[in-house]
Amino acid sequence: MTLRADLELMSRWIEPNAALLDLGCGDGVLLDTLTRDRGVVGFGVEIDPELVADCIERGLNVIHQDLDDGLADFGDAAFDYVVMTQALQAVPHPHRLLRDMVRVGREAIITFPNFGHWRTRWALAIGGRMPITETLPHPWYSTPNVRLCTVRDFEELCAIEHVSILERVMVDQRHRSNAMMQRLPNLLGEIAVYRVAAQ
Repeated sequence: MTLRADLELMSRWIEPNAALLDLGCGDGVLLDTLTRDRGVVGFGVEIDPELVADCIERGLNVIHQDLDDGLADFGDAAFDYVVMTQALQAVPHPHRLLRDMVRVGREAIITFPNFGHWRTRWALAIGGRMPITETLPHPWYSTPNVRLCTVRDFEELCAIEHVSILERVMVDQRHRSNAMMQRLPNLLGEIAVYRVAAQ
């Protein structure tokens, strides 16, 4: 099974045989790949019961839980890594979840769409409407994204919450990267990929 490029990047940050918690694990493709290829001992959290059932059919350890409830069921430093892809913007209290992620895991890996990308800015400036892009495909009235942020917003949140940024990579909607995106991340990066830890 071939991983999406952003998931492939994340998987390179995860050491073999690590304990991993995958938040909003979806169909479990990342968790399944890391379990098979890197010997990861993994657990997933997913709100969609059908996706939970799919994961269980694949032999993955997944629990049905709403991330809005936080991670109180998990102890401090229970995992080496806590991973969350494309879900930070869909929770009502991302600051609490970020705090929980670095409490529960030695490191956290997070991806989210960058609302500061130039196409988003252009759509707002010229069209005067909430943008619809490949990265943000839903109209404002039916979007699951409740807390959109920019790269600068996220990095400010990390500073407020005493979270260290260990690594950052920006990719486009096809999950490709280039040097210009890394130099001007808030303007040119469509999807942000961060590796963070508690200070």
